[in-house]
Amino acid sequence: MASKLNEKRFLKELEAELNIDSVTGQHHELQDYLVKEIEALGFKANTLHKGGILVDLGGKGNPLLITAHGDTIGMMVRHINPDGTIKVCKVGGLYAYHAERENVRIHTRSGEVITGTIQRKNASVHVTEDELNKEVASFDTNSVLIVDADVKCAEDVRKLGIEIGDYVALEPRFTYTNGYIKSHYIDDKALLAICMELLHEIHDKKVKLGRKVYFYVSFYEEIGHGGANVPSDVVDYLALDIACIGPEQTTDERKVTVFCKDSRFPYNLDMIKELEETGKKAKIDYVPDIFTPHYGTDADPALIAGFDIRHAAIGPGTRASHGYERTHIDGIKNTYALLAEYVSR
Repeated sequence: MASKLNEKRFLKELEAELNIDSVTGQHHELQDYLVKEIEALGFKANTLHKGGILVDLGGKGNPLLITAHGDTIGMMVRHINPDGTIKVCKVGGLYAYHAERENVRIHTRSGEVITGTIQRKNASVHVTEDELNKEVASFDTNSVLIVDADVKCAEDVRKLGIEIGDYVALEPRFTYTNGYIKSHYIDDKALLAICMELLHEIHDKKVKLGRKVYFYVSFYEEIGHGGANVPSDVVDYLALDIACIGPEQTTDERKVTVFCKDSRFPYNLDMIKELEETGKKAKIDYVPDIFTPHYGTDADPALIAGFDIRHAAIGPGTRASHGYERTHIDGIKNTYALLAEYVSR
């Protein structure tokens, strides 16, 4: 019988993480929160110099590293326009059409948070209908940040404390309806919350480790170098990330996906077989899938960095990756079950 997720606790943890903005490079508040939560469960949370958390969960032999990333895509203030609007640039793979009409939070250097909205420069259908119909949303040309303040010029904006390089995060808009989880940043905070659930179960002795296991929270996955920190004794690396739904994909919101290949290279065949055998034995609802041409996980940089390890990845089926994402609690439960069973082998 597969391990079962504590749904109520998982949803509470997920919402708490989603409410802490953590665009790549802006990890400090979420890292502090996670360190406190991890150490409350009796584990030692070691923080990395560049940002990240490494935890020894216990167990003996054949060391495995599991990881989920805490950073998200987002934006940064690129230029303050003469009319008081703000030009932003993306951090990670955020497209303007996913950001337009969304409320945002600007994080100033002083720590103050100022709200606003991403809109077109000319957003009124009654005035500029042709422009709205013809032009594609673009951070470079026609999508701007409108601050929730009475600003008429660049000087007014700077008086609020906003400056070039300030981080801008989308409000997550988390909701849970009929088993469906909808939010920005399910990638990867849903998987991070799954890992936190595993820590609870290890602490409560409901999950017994069959090998030595490390837990690593990275904060630079969305720009490609988050997973390149691996303890010297690790032999296997398991990344937890979303599985993207689309044409010709077997991935399903209600299932856990075992990744076979991404846009960089194939995952380790032996680990894939182990995960599939584990899923079959525990009667977990899983599917294999391939993700190309624009996908990678934290496991990939570890291989590129030259570590002699096997690597694999799993995750719940998720719609609208890097947009307003959606998954289902069944996919979350199946992902947790496969993770818990695999670390218990």
